[in-house]
Amino acid sequence: MTSSPIDPLRASSRRSFIAGGAAALGTAFASGALAQPTAGLVRPVSRGKPHTPVGPDEAIRVGIIGPGGMGRGHIDGLLRARREGREKVDVVALAEVCKPRRDGALKAVRDAMKSMGAGDVGCDAYVDYRDLLARDDIHAVLVASPEHWHATHSVEAMESGKDVYVEKPMTLRLEDALWMKRAVDAGDKILQVGTQYMMTTKYEEAKKIIASGEIGPVPMSQTSYCRNMPDGEWLYGIDDSVKPGETLDWDLWCGPLGRQPFDTNVYHRWRRYRRWSTGIIGDLLVHQMTPIIYALDLGYPTTVSASGAYIVDKAMENHDSVVLTAQWDNGHTMVVTGSTCNDRGLPVLIRGHRADLLMAGDDVEVAPQSPYVDEVEGRTIQCRGGDWQDELRMDWLSCIRSRKPNRSTVDLGLKHMIVVDLATRALWNGGTYSFDAFTGRVERV
Repeated sequence: MTSSPIDPLRASSRRSFIAGGAAALGTAFASGALAQPTAGLVRPVSRGKPHTPVGPDEAIRVGIIGPGGMGRGHIDGLLRARREGREKVDVVALAEVCKPRRDGALKAVRDAMKSMGAGDVGCDAYVDYRDLLARDDIHAVLVASPEHWHATHSVEAMESGKDVYVEKPMTLRLEDALWMKRAVDAGDKILQVGTQYMMTTKYEEAKKIIASGEIGPVPMSQTSYCRNMPDGEWLYGIDDSVKPGETLDWDLWCGPLGRQPFDTNVYHRWRRYRRWSTGIIGDLLVHQMTPIIYALDLGYPTTVSASGAYIVDKAMENHDSVVLTAQWDNGHTMVVTGSTCNDRGLPVLIRGHRADLLMAGDDVEVAPQSPYVDEVEGRTIQCRGGDWQDELRMDWLSCIRSRKPNRSTVDLGLKHMIVVDLATRALWNGGTYSFDAFTGRVERV
């Protein structure tokens, strides 16, 4: 058995450990395998600058870190909300280490603002994100950088006085998730995690039903995220004009993981590589796990096992098929599958003692268990569909104005990251891993 303390200071109670936060699971990679975590690293956090209030008639001024890829989609969504009059929001700054992406995003923002008659608002672009964070006129920052940068960008943005929307998964490693949790708890900033299915109304309905006790104790749930990519997953196009030292600050891109030899495949297709991404688990499965954790009001996962395989995409370092099982301290077990070579997933199902909740499509079906067919009403609750990513962005902007709690919180992000981190260890090192919120230890058991 191997074990490693997250926080050498430990905690006086389970609640104080999570609330005060532990800080360091050094999950560096060594010799191509996931290394054991390093003890004794506690990263400080501070309350930082207070958030800058937004006036009732003032536009929310947003900066984007990582405006290529998903960041470009968020830019389009923010500007669309402005154009349609759904929110007063201006994109005023971009930070991007790659010149072609930086120039393209800047032109898109300026052209869009000009077309809306707001060309005088202005948008500036920076290579170094710290130049963006140094601006006191920015209310909020949207972080769409690669996973290994999520925590640093988010924590430093909050400490500079900005609210944050960070793409999923919340971080690359559990160490970073705990750091972010502590940073949120220390300050007055909003952190929205980009797990957009948190906005789906069917999980709201499921939460109400479960809380009412109608379906009884809930021993198990299951979900999945599966798709079929015949040529391989995350094979984004390669731009030959991207050259380190000329059009790309490669060392800044590597950032927290340290300097590496340049590899254009890693830069353009980093989700395929285990040093830079947790692959299916972090990119896809967090979407499905997080709203179930929310609906069931689960605490922190205690034990996770996982297995993975290379079925079709054998050139990818990360697995193209995975199965994981996560258990919580109340005994609930969640089974999750993911694949990029077969698109038929598990039915989304919450299994209760008295009745099951079938979550196909946008609706919730209450299906009584056979001993309780005369006591539980079988029925289908119709729920609306929606553009959930757009709604999650709008929830973030609304909360920036109102200071009300946001939907996809750092607490939910920490819970999904415990599953992601422990499952990743299990995939690469074998075995089953446990997390103890009291001692702050991760163990192979």
